[in-house]
Amino acid sequence: MRQRTSISYDSGHIWPPPPTNQEETETQRTERLEQEREAKRVSDEIDKAIEQHRQEMKSRRPQMKILLLGQAESGKSTMLKNFQLSFTPKAFKAESGAWRAVIHLNLVRSVNFILDLLSANPQFAISSSPASVIVTGFDVLGISQSPDSQPGTLTGPIIEPTDELRRLKMRLSPLKRVEEMLSKRISADDPHVSRKGLNSASEVSVRSGSGWKALARLSHRTRPQSPDELEDAGRVIEACRDDITELWADPVVQKGLSSNDIALQEQSGFFLNEVSRIASKDYVPTPEDILKARLQTMGVEEHRLIMETGQFTTESGREWVIYDVGGSRGQRPAWAPFFDDVNAIIFLVPISAFNQTLSEDRSVNRLWDSFYLWQSICTNRILANVTIILLLNKVDALEAKLNSGISFSKYVTSYKDSPNNVEAVSKYLKAKFSAIHRQHSNRTRKLHIHLTTATASACSPPLHSDTLNTLFSPSQDHQATSIILVRIRELILTNNLIDSDFV
Repeated sequence: MRQRTSISYDSGHIWPPPPTNQEETETQRTERLEQEREAKRVSDEIDKAIEQHRQEMKSRRPQMKILLLGQAESGKSTMLKNFQLSFTPKAFKAESGAWRAVIHLNLVRSVNFILDLLSANPQFAISSSPASVIVTGFDVLGISQSPDSQPGTLTGPIIEPTDELRRLKMRLSPLKRVEEMLSKRISADDPHVSRKGLNSASEVSVRSGSGWKALARLSHRTRPQSPDELEDAGRVIEACRDDITELWADPVVQKGLSSNDIALQEQSGFFLNEVSRIASKDYVPTPEDILKARLQTMGVEEHRLIMETGQFTTESGREWVIYDVGGSRGQRPAWAPFFDDVNAIIFLVPISAFNQTLSEDRSVNRLWDSFYLWQSICTNRILANVTIILLLNKVDALEAKLNSGISFSKYVTSYKDSPNNVEAVSKYLKAKFSAIHRQHSNRTRKLHIHLTTATASACSPPLHSDTLNTLFSPSQDHQATSIILVRIRELILTNNLIDSDFV
């Protein structure tokens, strides 16, 4: 209880001290006591509200703010979906209907990508093969153009389409209109929507805050007398199902793509191997489908996750805010305003992109760009005390490339004659990123590294010391990724409690 004085407060008025007993009448005394009781009641209510607020603040953990950083197509959005699937499964399931339109769009764009390459003169006229840009150093990472491959040129022979392929192209031509309609519906006539060309078969971009999920969910209302245009699109896709399967299985198509180093199956948003299921009338996206679906958001997307699961019951209901920021060069200046008051940064590096270049600058190797970005984050003084988690992502794609005979040392010359396998390459990259962190970061900050495969849910335990832990098989289910995410969540919570002096 606060110390009471002879001055009472009521509605902003200061009441004078009571007169002496000789001067105060009975009426005045009654009025004074009533005013003091009212002032005490108001004061007690204020004390009670302050104490209640204090107790609420004491029991409530600070709101978690997480930044997902990395270059474009590093897997940030997919990792966010993994977070949602692991910790907000009910909300994740509620949005599954919206992803149906995106998955159909990814499938249709892959088909139209192939159809665009099937032309009598010239045949397979455009190659999406990455330029062979060699990473020759580490500190500066100088780059040079390989003489055997240039952007936009054919790397394999021109293939003559067969009569059957021409007939398939004719029968699948309605999918052009389907793609236009799906893109329009998802983007809601957004003037900032981007429909990328042949370098990315499944790529469609929408502006942040466009509300595309709400627009897509409208397509699943039952309106038998007024069929929805997206339902019409689904029927067209279903009618083309067998032709799509035949197109993808055609040996001429496969040879043409392979000889020109076009690997559609390595892209997120690839569903051509699952046409019979995806194109069915009653198709409902699975969690794995949603993880694979590709829809790039331009700008900064704020995602508020209300935790549904946790190690302790008190974690449920807590709000985490995750910012998914665009990773292309033009969007990186937007990162800085989000550095203040952030609890952790999850930085993703697509380690399978060692032989690829940036779509916005074909002279820049993607691995070099990741090194450069990582150094800039480690150097930033605002982030000196922020927890940083490094995810060396797309391990399955790296393994596939190395097993196919692509030489890592051809593109990263400092690797020299070390083994061309996923374990050795991963260990090398882990050491390089760790070295940058030691050289440019706060000496007291620990670095936490994981090897991950966001779309296939294959990942490794965290890498402690210099010994590379055994990789999980790419065939593992989502629980492998969940283990990593739980560890990341516990790390962020623990560090935040320490910073807040709660432990």
